[in-house]
Amino acid sequence: MADTVLYEVSDGLATITLNRPEAMNALDVATKVALRDAAESAAADAAVRAVLLTAAGDRAFCVGQDLKEHIGLLAADRESGSGRTMSTVAEHYNPIVRALAGAAKPVVAAVNGVAAGAGFGFALAADYRIVADTAAFNTSFAGVALTADSGVSWTLPRVVGPGRAADLLLFPRSVSAQEAYELGIANRLVPAAELRAEAEKVARALAQGPTVAYAALKEAVAYGLTHSLAETLEKEDELQGRAGQSEDHAIAVQAFVNKEKPKYLGR
Repeated sequence: MADTVLYEVSDGLATITLNRPEAMNALDVATKVALRDAAESAAADAAVRAVLLTAAGDRAFCVGQDLKEHIGLLAADRESGSGRTMSTVAEHYNPIVRALAGAAKPVVAAVNGVAAGAGFGFALAADYRIVADTAAFNTSFAGVALTADSGVSWTLPRVVGPGRAADLLLFPRSVSAQEAYELGIANRLVPAAELRAEAEKVARALAQGPTVAYAALKEAVAYGLTHSLAETLEKEDELQGRAGQSEDHAIAVQAFVNKEKPKYLGR
């Protein structure tokens, strides 16, 4: 894995850190490959019960595609006629978003600075966003004559509504941390100096929680957004059956009766 992405697992928590602060954590090819591999590893590892996605530095979470590298790749495409450059959406962005959004465990994004383009998309793919008061968001795509990728056309309307999503996509601008909180993009707003500690506290609490129930909650919400009430009720029945058979449910019920704090196993 490239050192532009750091990956660590400790006490059930996988921490993925974008590590190109000198480039505002822009996504060159090596970083995209490493981030994809880290996200997929975290999603597949049964020992990982929660994921924290964050970034080095204090200026940027991720400003999206590395445009300096992108210019060179586009020039090579024109010479070869391959059109290879834009395959990054299928090869990198889509798998990253699928791994984060589809992980059967909670994913927390700690947004320390600017999150733009695909960086915004990765933050939206998380289940919970803790945002520094100095951070900002920008869709960016139309500003470089591109359409949305990294799941933004799906996630953003579901977070802010289709009208506001259209405004943010058609007229890219910097959305402050405070406005992001008011729009529902940020779940929690904290002073920049407290971001990492707060994000780790939240993520570690989730890593010690009822993982099967969390996975079912993620699946239920995603399902309910695109299905009828009748279909969603059936899905809830299915998922509740799964959660009800988990060891953690038995532990929780017994702890409640004993007036104790449950110690979950994540299964």
